[in-house]
Amino acid sequence: MTEQCRACRLGLEHCHGALIHHPFHRPECTEDDCFVSAADHDLHIDCSATGCLCEDVASRSTHRVG
Repeated sequence: MTEQCRACRLGLEHCHGALIHHPFHRPECTEDDCFVSAADHDLHIDCSATGCLCEDVASRSTHRVG
């Protein structure tokens, strides 16, 4: 048994980080040195799962009464 992941063993481009999806911003990876596309991430999560409040901030700014 090996300690490498399947993609590492096969020599595929991939990232071990999670891609965090924001509703109004570009996705961001949890790995600082990530260079692969969104499709090359195995783990995709919604930003609200990380405690991000960008969706709340955006919804408040669109519901302002002027």
